[in-house]
Amino acid sequence: MPTTTSTSPTASTEHLTDLADLKSKLARMCEKSGIKQRFAHLTEEILAANPQSSPTARRHPSTPAVPELSASAAAKAIAEWGRPATEITHLIFSTSSAAARASSADRHLASLVGLSPTVSRTMLSLNGCAGGGRSLQLAKELAENNRGARVLVACCEITLPGFYGPGDGCLDNILGQALFGDGAGAAIVGADPVGPVERPLFEIAFASQTTIPGTEDVIFMEIKKGGMDYRISNQFPRLIGCNVERCLIDALDALGVCAKWNDLFWAIHPGGRAILDRIDGVLGLDDGKLAASRHVLSEFGNMSGTTVIFVLDELRRRRAANQDGGEAPEWGVMMAFGPGITIETMVLHAPAGSMLEGN
Repeated sequence: MPTTTSTSPTASTEHLTDLADLKSKLARMCEKSGIKQRFAHLTEEILAANPQSSPTARRHPSTPAVPELSASAAAKAIAEWGRPATEITHLIFSTSSAAARASSADRHLASLVGLSPTVSRTMLSLNGCAGGGRSLQLAKELAENNRGARVLVACCEITLPGFYGPGDGCLDNILGQALFGDGAGAAIVGADPVGPVERPLFEIAFASQTTIPGTEDVIFMEIKKGGMDYRISNQFPRLIGCNVERCLIDALDALGVCAKWNDLFWAIHPGGRAILDRIDGVLGLDDGKLAASRHVLSEFGNMSGTTVIFVLDELRRRRAANQDGGEAPEWGVMMAFGPGITIETMVLHAPAGSMLEGN
């Protein structure tokens, strides 16, 4: 008994110390993240039906929630587009939050939005933060190779399947709790716009995908019994910084576009403040060039593949309001980064008479 009473308080004290250290680390991460707020898609119905706190118990409620949240974003995009939902010919749905069930979330989304039974559906999963860029590039290829095609791109992520407690103190899990938020975004991609109804926001002039050799384990995602497990190396921002300029040069050269980096507009996936700071430094960008990305990170956090659509929307809003002052650049770049390491690069062109002008 004396041994028990003397050792038990010591073990408890060590455990409390460990938790205090983890809390301190999380607080520092949040403070340095550049994120003011994030959102979680948890309804009273979900919580009441699934009171358990384990990831296994909470993984399944996210499955219907993903297409439902996506349907809200898709409905807004279709309304702004101005044509009936039944005229959508293709659907690309990117998510890592509802990737282990058939019929899959894209089928549910098509029904919720009222798409035609003949719509051609493509489901993308586990593309991580590159999912938005990958979806838009596929949409560009479909639109250019199918006359009259209109492609609905929808991206959605819910953090519930990847929410873990401190566990063994793995910094990757703690980092995830500091960065990631829930959200859904949608866009419609087509070629040869029909006026006056269709007024494109941006033209996707060029798109490419680059994989950095030897980086397969820098970002790791796997669906396990307890939910989504992920690992993110602290080398990720450095590796992006070492490769981003080459991707940009190749993309602009392919179009014959000659421009200085500060002559472009920028829609960069804000995977984290460190990534944006690294790109700022490598390219020597003026203050405010990544303002749209930093604003989305601050207000919504990293929503994985969904985030870049939020950045495009914020960029559209700023340009329409001339918020950044001066004449808006004609050419711009969108980039997203994900497992692989994969870099999705798009050269964007703001057409005359688009919805960017005063709408």
